[in-house]
Amino acid sequence: MTKEELISRNKKFALGVLNVLGALPSNRIYDALVRQLVRSSTSVGANYRAACRAKSTADFVNKLKIVEEEVDESSYFLDLLQEIDNGKNKEPLKVLLKESEELTAIYVASLKTIRAKIKKKKM
Repeated sequence: MTKEELISRNKKFALGVLNVLGALPSNRIYDALVRQLVRSSTSVGANYRAACRAKSTADFVNKLKIVEEEVDESSYFLDLLQEIDNGKNKEPLKVLLKESEELTAIYVASLKTIRAKIKKKKM
């Protein structure tokens, strides 16, 4: 997957989350989860863009680790929303959760690959 494709996929993920969140009811519980999810889901794309402009390999790894953490955090909040939503938004939340898990897998694999290259260079 190219850098541009990942940037686009991250943006699509964030917009998808924002669209689904707009349809949720407003109460103290939902509002708290929505705030957290807005932050983490939009942070994925912003931090990936920052990683793409890293000044060094170490800087890239550090920034990509943040991306991995943010998308994993998004998965957690999407999972919580699925649990409390009682099936009202089942399909859109399911799609977003699947996408967050796929993005997590992509970033975990990317980090493993780059760490292996760093280790190989040091040998």
